[in-house]
Amino acid sequence: MAKFAVILAAAGKSSRFQDKHYKKPFAPLKNRAVWLHCADKFLNRDDVVQTLIVIAPEDRERFIDSFGANVAILGIDVVDGGTERSDSIANALKHVNDEVEYIAVHDAARPCLASEWIDSVFRKAETTGAAMLAIPITGTVKRVGEMGVIQETVPRDNLWEAQTPQVFRKSILLKAYAQRGDQPATDDAELVQRVGQSVTVVMGSPINLKITTKEDLRLAANAMNALPKPKLPGASHPFGDDALWR
Repeated sequence: MAKFAVILAAAGKSSRFQDKHYKKPFAPLKNRAVWLHCADKFLNRDDVVQTLIVIAPEDRERFIDSFGANVAILGIDVVDGGTERSDSIANALKHVNDEVEYIAVHDAARPCLASEWIDSVFRKAETTGAAMLAIPITGTVKRVGEMGVIQETVPRDNLWEAQTPQVFRKSILLKAYAQRGDQPATDDAELVQRVGQSVTVVMGSPINLKITTKEDLRLAANAMNALPKPKLPGASHPFGDDALWR
């Protein structure tokens, strides 16, 4: 069985979430923090041997106060992030164990994930070296300029919306980060493509939504009703469910 590490990206500013109490990965969703819903999907897997969460350095004290019991019980490594998302993932890569063969990067604000989707993208990464969840764009796409004026209608043929997890053979992802330079990238797949590695798309689902605004929390709560109920190791522990930022 191949051995996977999972990096949960939670170091963003959450500027569009607009909540004075929470950043989106740490907001309560169905009585548990969003990021814990994400972690749960990977912690119960036999092929995942390490889970890391990357947080902003300024959040560390509050994170440990709120979730220290969770990370200790669950064996999650907490890593300080950097200025940009790629800096944060680069920091996490330094802490990946030697035994790991594949690395999955998942948005810690994307909690509506089904085990079968993880199975599919993990197995495809084992075959191709690099794979990611995505869904085809079905709506009409408009490019909009200044003052909200439509500039053009963009053909949606072969256009897909990227999701996570994005999964890579460890050697490939390490090479991509070693050669990333100063040019920004929107996701890890883009960095991997720059070093000549093809990335294969695996069908995801619109349910696998990323929380960006408070309204998305309500959508995620409804979406999760269609997914298997999370079974978080340590949920029976007195800190298993109530370690939410207040």
